[in-house]
Amino acid sequence: MTTWRYLEDDAVAADLGLATDEAMMVPYGRAEQANHEATLRLYSYRPHCALVGRYQSLEDEVDVDFCRANDVQVGRRPTGGGAIIMGSGQLGVAITSRARADEAPRQALERYAGGVIAGLGALGIDAHFRSKNDLEVDGRKIAGLGLYLDPEGAILFHASVLVDLDVPLMLRVLRIPGAKISDKAIARVEARVTTVSKEIGADRSAAEIRALFGAAFAEDFTVGLEPEALDRRETERRDELLETRYGNPEWIYQRSPRQDARGSALLKTPVGLLRIYAAVHGRTLKSVLVTGDFNLMPKGITDLESALKWCQADPERIAAATAETLTSDDLGVPVERISQAIWEAARVGLELQQDTAHPFRDGSCYFPEAGGTPSTSRESS
Repeated sequence: MTTWRYLEDDAVAADLGLATDEAMMVPYGRAEQANHEATLRLYSYRPHCALVGRYQSLEDEVDVDFCRANDVQVGRRPTGGGAIIMGSGQLGVAITSRARADEAPRQALERYAGGVIAGLGALGIDAHFRSKNDLEVDGRKIAGLGLYLDPEGAILFHASVLVDLDVPLMLRVLRIPGAKISDKAIARVEARVTTVSKEIGADRSAAEIRALFGAAFAEDFTVGLEPEALDRRETERRDELLETRYGNPEWIYQRSPRQDARGSALLKTPVGLLRIYAAVHGRTLKSVLVTGDFNLMPKGITDLESALKWCQADPERIAAATAETLTSDDLGVPVERISQAIWEAARVGLELQQDTAHPFRDGSCYFPEAGGTPSTSRESS
């Protein structure tokens, strides 16, 4: 029988948990010879950690001041998706293997999600793949998914299974539009999110259901699980990643909006909720930054950001640059809507150059708020 290596951990720190997952990719590079077809790690984080997706701006998704004051660690995942809170009530799932040449990232995401669905099914919970990176039960999210492919040909699948959820804490940690600690806000979360504990009618922790999920993965993929620790190369890579990436503020806080008068806009697209920032000085558009909860950076975004540096802040120039670097297929919406959202962000920045505004607060992976047209946040720094 084919075997997968199996690891488990409890109460890991944000930086160590993330560094370990990426280090597990080392044996699966193209030039490597792995002892197992894949590695499965089932674990939980220490109470509590707030983790943002690879392409998000941490300071816009997480209340960093609250986290510092309340011993909530923060981190940035290598995988995409939205901001999440992790602790003993959330089961972390990480799978590393060699990426298949004949399999698109979306196909890989759905294939590995089958093990999570099987684990929930073993608990009597009927979950389905309903959106770009979520598993849902009767229209309510129960697990979030992410994927990362490294340059060496290895793949990392991430999942966060909501075994339980401290909703009031989540509302304090994550920046969610209009969400204050109230019965109404809690009801809004509960209308969008469910948990294992709620579905089975009994309180459970991640550690209590881990063995069941391990067995479900083994059965779903027809493999045996062999408990085994990281090898020397992986341990060295983990320690390197702790220093250079997951414990490094430059990684954690990257892609934060630049310091200048700036405006912002939201645009909901099929690939994810875009957050667009425009920094201006006088009539000059100094920079445009596009972040979001997408799994992979959409094609053309980096080129668009470069094309709009140090140019005239006017809708015609923005429209031309957007048309030159993007197509409607890149984000699933007309190019005109994207340029309109960028101009709206720039226009707000132009109006606010002399003003001081409140910090920007917008969604999370639990219930991102955006309509069919861009919404703006008036801000400057």
